[in-house]
Amino acid sequence: MSERPSQIVLPPLAKAEGTARLPGSKSLSNRALLAAALAGGRTVLRNLLRSDDTARMLEALAALGVRVEELPDAVAVESAGGPFRSEVPLRLDLGNAGTAMRPLCAALSLSPGRWTLTGEKRMEERPIRDQAEALRSLGAEIAYLKNEGYPPLEIRGKALEGGAVRVKGNTSSQFLTALLLSAPLFERGLEIGIEGELVSRPYVDMTLSVMRDFGVEAERDGYSRFSVGGAADGVRYRSPGEFFVEGDASAASYFLAAGAIAGGRVRVEGAGRKSVQGDVAFADVLEKMGARVERGDDWIEAGPGEGLRGVDLDLNAIPDAAMTLATAALFAKGRTTIRGIGNWRVKETDRIAAMAAELRKLGAEVEEGPDFLSVLPPEKLRPATIETYNDHRMAMCFALAAFGGVPVTILDPGCVSKTFPDFFGRFARICVPR
Repeated sequence: MSERPSQIVLPPLAKAEGTARLPGSKSLSNRALLAAALAGGRTVLRNLLRSDDTARMLEALAALGVRVEELPDAVAVESAGGPFRSEVPLRLDLGNAGTAMRPLCAALSLSPGRWTLTGEKRMEERPIRDQAEALRSLGAEIAYLKNEGYPPLEIRGKALEGGAVRVKGNTSSQFLTALLLSAPLFERGLEIGIEGELVSRPYVDMTLSVMRDFGVEAERDGYSRFSVGGAADGVRYRSPGEFFVEGDASAASYFLAAGAIAGGRVRVEGAGRKSVQGDVAFADVLEKMGARVERGDDWIEAGPGEGLRGVDLDLNAIPDAAMTLATAALFAKGRTTIRGIGNWRVKETDRIAAMAAELRKLGAEVEEGPDFLSVLPPEKLRPATIETYNDHRMAMCFALAAFGGVPVTILDPGCVSKTFPDFFGRFARICVPR
């Protein structure tokens, strides 16, 4: 395996124009992989994202006895369906893939066997207590192997009755997603009540959409209560035969922002008006800043208007795409304030602190708080070397800074392999150097 490059130097960029075909959504890919494994039979997944996070899920499923077949333009998943089983203890290394760690923790709590879930050092700093305690209240046997409330975990899986459970919603929507995806494995299903305000709601909508495509309907009362039947009700996942993974709407934000900052026009293909992903709403953010945006069923196009202006927005619903706004703010007139992003602090890195530090290197005036970031751009950007903190979105966001007329050095650009391995190649194809 080749080593990751230590840095990439982006020259000053003059213009962005062209079309970018999006890779498959990470969030949809890992949700669909788990649903396909639990459904049984054979499911062909097309446009599946090939990245570190999906590789971790595929490796875990293969270790759990799921047959994974590589096809020329797809991946086929075949299994017996239902809970996983193993006569011998299994250890699964899930890297820093939260979309694998959280759902597998829930599914394996209901799967007869002894399971150890581990990952990278940063995974050991990403909380899972709220989810684990909800599962424990239902009879799950989950132990923390290092620090209380964090991976690595040891799980002794077994059949569970299910019923009513409550989970906190203000740290990560992945906790609710994990419970929803595992609900049909409980004998009586789950009645899930949400404590506090649920963050990142569009990601829950995405989970419900995938479940529906695999034959499981959830009843809901807004975002405060969810109900899913279980085995006793005849509820189980069923393979749709084929599942197409939409293009990654979070990834679309970098290209659309480039069009708004320095277009030309930039079109992304693979996500549009009919997308189930909440991050397509980033196009609305660009419109509020003054960009020109057009949409089709599966494409979005962005270009500059009369100039971008600062905005003050609560982007709790789209925290990943909100990062792109922080760097797009460098090109807006006036201050931009991003609110409702407290869960940035428990992502791949503390994204509020990391974003503030790197924006300041470029000359921006930055204020940060527990759940907000405020950016006032400088009159002229300064050349900078950007630390990425092993966070793929830091690397991709700060590529936009090269439109500021200065070279930008991105350290550890290979960290984009988590979700978008060829990002810099695709980004270069829509960019014109000065």
